[in-house]
Amino acid sequence: MGSITVRKSKGGAGHLVIDFRYQGVRCREQTLLEDTPSNRSRLQKVLDKIEREIATGVFSYAKYFPHSKRAAEFRPLPSSSHTGTPLFRDFAEIWMSENVVRWKKSVIKGYRYTLENPLFPRFGHYEVGAITKADILAFRAELSTTLGKGGIKRSPSRINNIMKPLRGILGEASERYDFPNPFRSIKKIPEGKKEIHPFTLDEVMLLCKKIRGDYHNYLVTRFFTGMRSGEIDGLKWKYVDFDLGIIAVRETVVDREEDTPKTQSSYRDIMMLPIVREALLDQRKYSGSMELVFCSRSGTPLHQNNFRRRVWRPLLNRLGLPIRRPYETRHTAATIWLASGENPEWVARQLGHTNTEMLFRVYSRYIPNLTRNDGSAIRALIETRVGGSDDE
Repeated sequence: MGSITVRKSKGGAGHLVIDFRYQGVRCREQTLLEDTPSNRSRLQKVLDKIEREIATGVFSYAKYFPHSKRAAEFRPLPSSSHTGTPLFRDFAEIWMSENVVRWKKSVIKGYRYTLENPLFPRFGHYEVGAITKADILAFRAELSTTLGKGGIKRSPSRINNIMKPLRGILGEASERYDFPNPFRSIKKIPEGKKEIHPFTLDEVMLLCKKIRGDYHNYLVTRFFTGMRSGEIDGLKWKYVDFDLGIIAVRETVVDREEDTPKTQSSYRDIMMLPIVREALLDQRKYSGSMELVFCSRSGTPLHQNNFRRRVWRPLLNRLGLPIRRPYETRHTAATIWLASGENPEWVARQLGHTNTEMLFRVYSRYIPNLTRNDGSAIRALIETRVGGSDDE
């Protein structure tokens, strides 16, 4: 049931707002009418008419609110859209329920967020068989030109992630209801190469020395194991084997909830370097009675947002270092290992990669900057041969 509310303005009586629900979405549209009894009565008649049209399926959002941002979300369906297929919103729920058993918790949460906003507002009222390639391309164009969460422009990666469940839903619906898949020839937006910003070994040692004492062991372990945030936050003492000198990655924590590792190759045993062993032995004094190795005083998982805001960023600012994500600790571990001459296959296993392809694609350009002698062997060999031929 809709209602008439008022939005107060500074120094004035405020303006009336129509508040109603359409296609499962709460809609609030401000008018230029001041809050008076006569204006309320007048606007109530408009609201009653809107709700009658919604009930009979003839409501046009753009007709009543042509300048509203919502008008683009609730475009009227074409007259030929009676395909006999379910609404996108309804089939999406079926698709989710059928696939939830094979997805990680983090994937389910991400898909649910994407469905609620922006997929349902845009396609929820469409019959799934009525969505065309043109609709999909127009929607993707809107994503690229409008602002996302927090008023930030969406990256190509984020847009592709929004399109992923849409692709899955339409692909399954096209097979089940026998209509051409409108997503079939639509390719992903090129995302470009992601830049990484690892720390130097000197910076690593400085950060570990200057960080708050209660996070020293945490940061040392992150830098010298290459563990992902979720992996180190989900590390339990039962997976730390001091006798064998390994850390077993078997569980993770995402948004403070337990989950499984990212991929099958993420299940791995990480070799415990002496500096890590020392840090973990020290950490056992503080959390040895807890289940988690690194946790709050009450034993709950660390809050990554709090770590970034209260510990990580202030530390970088204090040391005059550029702001970087805590995830750069993983990239740093990889570059330092490779620069020190470790076997790339060993490095890949430490990081949980299936092969060395990603190592050479992502990290190779940092190795010369760290070792300062890459290519020196072949140069020396050539110079020796050239010099030898001159002497003959």
